Amino acid sequence: MDASRVESFVSKKWDDEIVPQLVDYIRIPCKSPMFDADWVANGYIDQAIAQMEQWARAQAIDGMTLEVVRLEGRTPLIYVEIPAANGGRSDDCVLLYGHMDKQPEMTGWDEDLGPWTPVIKGDRLYGRGGADDGYAIFGSLTAIMALREQGLPHARCVILIEACEESGSYDLPAYVDHLAPRIGKPSLVVCLDSGCGNYDQLWCTTSLRGLAGGNLTVRVLHEGVHSGDASGVVPSSFRILRSLLSRIEDQATGRILIEDMHVEVPAERLAQAQEAARVLDTAVYDKFPFLDGMTPMADDLTELVLNRTWRPALSVTGVDGMPSLQSAGNVLRPFTAVKLSLRLPPTLDGKRAGELLEQAITQDPPYGAHVTLELEKASTGWNAPALSPWLSTAIGEASRAFFGQPAMYMGEGGSIPFMGMLGEKFPGAQFMITGVLGPHSNAHGPNEFLHIPMGKRVTACVSHVIHQHALASQRGETVGVAAVAGGEQHGGHGCC
Repeated sequence: MDASRVESFVSKKWDDEIVPQLVDYIRIPCKSPMFDADWVANGYIDQAIAQMEQWARAQAIDGMTLEVVRLEGRTPLIYVEIPAANGGRSDDCVLLYGHMDKQPEMTGWDEDLGPWTPVIKGDRLYGRGGADDGYAIFGSLTAIMALREQGLPHARCVILIEACEESGSYDLPAYVDHLAPRIGKPSLVVCLDSGCGNYDQLWCTTSLRGLAGGNLTVRVLHEGVHSGDASGVVPSSFRILRSLLSRIEDQATGRILIEDMHVEVPAERLAQAQEAARVLDTAVYDKFPFLDGMTPMADDLTELVLNRTWRPALSVTGVDGMPSLQSAGNVLRPFTAVKLSLRLPPTLDGKRAGELLEQAITQDPPYGAHVTLELEKASTGWNAPALSPWLSTAIGEASRAFFGQPAMYMGEGGSIPFMGMLGEKFPGAQFMITGVLGPHSNAHGPNEFLHIPMGKRVTACVSHVIHQHALASQRGETVGVAAVAGGEQHGGHGCC
């Protein structure tokens, strides 16, 4: 491989085609079904699918087939298959994954920015979804085209772009089952939906947290009443809700009090957290837009990395039953409801965590209040399998070739449900989980942006790894995960 030719090819493709495509994509408010109940009628998801389909079909890739698969009652999925080339294996498969649905608008955007208003400032393309995860199909196809431009080998490649990742990927298992005969058994999975600690080197994700959450509602009255008349007699629904949350979270430290929601951090992951903390230094926390005088939850940088990647943590992400400040009268309200988002350690069973959460909150409610927890999500996280020597070498080479720095490994605090599903479906697969969501890129929040040079370099790195996968296979190396006694595939050395 001529790395300079790959770099030049990828950069030109990004400048001439990918960035303009992403500008158009950002304008489409293709919110995930959880945030747009009328997504079918609104048609934005179909609009984004059509845009990506049109661009992909225009690419000069011999033998490529593309289908927009539509299972009844489900969001659509883009399925792309590219045959092996230049001596790559047809009986193997590299699976590349991304999604095109988006988070909702969120408030707080700068005056000249907005979720559906693409703006380029220097190296940054602002707007919802460009980095999370609209660039995935463009980057995946470009990585493969960069190999073909030099006549380099690659195995058969399959690209899946789903449309409900931000809602928990609930449609994806049906599609994976439906397409299983066509997908085959991939020995390498590449996911472009993760984060990076900085924009100076390739970052590979070693683990992802699970997620349990839903709507907690506390009801005390059939209707609101005069607060002066009722306070001191009728318990406040807000106070009851606050006390219920204190059952699961230490209000002083944020530590989750349900001991069965904690797991032992594997030694390898602890070492990776320590190295990430050393390299990032204060960037571990100062990438967040803290107010003046605010401090992070711990002084120890390694502890902050572990808090974000291997420990349970609770966020309240929505509220109902409360009027705005402008229209709040002197009323003791009949109910308070909040949306809970409880991040789980990667190896904790999500279903069990949901049961523990519901049990802790709903048992013996104070004053006999009517307490319900409507669980929307209870998904298990993911801990990467042991990294094969060829992949460890390829990742290191790619980072040095296109960044001039060694690759880094770190867990991520978010969830990608697809990874856990694939780990179970294809236990022999290796994983390269990476992405462009670095400091201040603010996925899901206001002023989200894609760092364009990072997108180019990650694309080039993926190209290198796919090529090395083919070469390792030609050398007769085991490119997937070697069989492990008892079928255990998690933990172990390095990963990506």
